Amino acid sequence: MSRPVVVTGIGLVSCAGEGPEAHLAALDAGAPPRLDAGSFAPYPVHPAPAIAWDRQIPKKSDQRQMEAWQRLGVYAAGLALDSAGVKEDAAFKQSLHLVVSAGGGERDYAVDGTILTGLRDAADPGAFLNERLQNDLRPTLFLAQLSNLLAGNIAIVHGVTAASRTFMGEESAGVDALRIAQARIASGQNETMLVGGSYSADRPDVLLVHAMGGFAFKSAGDGAYAPVFGRGAPGGFILGSCAAFLLLESTEHAAARGATPLARLDAVASGRTRREPGAVSEALSARWTESGTAAPDTVISAATGVAPITAEEDETLRRLAPAARRIALGDLVGHGLEVAAPFAAALAAVLLRDGRAKDVAVTTVGHRRGEGVLRLTAA
Repeated sequence: MSRPVVVTGIGLVSCAGEGPEAHLAALDAGAPPRLDAGSFAPYPVHPAPAIAWDRQIPKKSDQRQMEAWQRLGVYAAGLALDSAGVKEDAAFKQSLHLVVSAGGGERDYAVDGTILTGLRDAADPGAFLNERLQNDLRPTLFLAQLSNLLAGNIAIVHGVTAASRTFMGEESAGVDALRIAQARIASGQNETMLVGGSYSADRPDVLLVHAMGGFAFKSAGDGAYAPVFGRGAPGGFILGSCAAFLLLESTEHAAARGATPLARLDAVASGRTRREPGAVSEALSARWTESGTAAPDTVISAATGVAPITAEEDETLRRLAPAARRIALGDLVGHGLEVAAPFAAALAAVLLRDGRAKDVAVTTVGHRRGEGVLRLTAA
């Protein structure tokens, strides 16, 4: 059994603003995304916009107990429910399953700083690290870091109370969240799924981790923006605070409640390969075939900008879709790791909704591992 799966609701938040229209306007403008080059220099970020949280998270107590990444996600989930016309439909939300892609929460920066300073002179760095982690970190901190708290807060704030799943694992988490949601509806196991994720880039801890790994783009100091496919070596990503959720339904369910499909999510292909020269090209080509993608008129790439894999993706996409319009998601909202695939899929659905595209391929090549291709077509 393989039923058509349609997108009936979209929620978007990023440095470009909130909602589909703000992102279409940013796309049409073609200007570099809003950039904060000073707060974490020399590592720029794309910050979140000013948001009136009350519009989707009415209780101040709920807002206070969430970290920034959770607020962004809960807000975008509310926008998706509004977009689908089910925000006030308690019965609908009680049967609505939820799939989230998200990383961990924020850390205790003071403790991290003390540990990193002590490691420099520690006689046995491993033993020192274990001792400090056991004695210095509050047990409650680990609860605040749990990635499935986003799903819990969406349930609390919006009343989405059916089963939920949370995927962790950088870019692949977003691909697999969509893959599972699409497959469950297509197979008849579910009628509706709310799927998406969120990411907060304005955090020194994540910038430190990615900078130490050599993945964060380092500014030359002039504050100038470098496009994703033009960062050269060593390249790197510019993190973006963003969130995206999509409401997926079977076509029958959407028709029964009079909902207008925005786009079809036809297939999601996900894989993981060893990163050797040529591996990205081979993996993308394989996922391209698995997803049923042939000659899309538009390609939305969630490329990171990390060398040399971004150059390899560029070359592969030129070969696979030479005539397609290419959109680099990072040049619109920055890189959101777990939320990259859901955000690109939501943007594709917006383009299909407005007749700006008929057949869209979404590609994700994780900065360390994981490759995915999604195909969305006009509803």
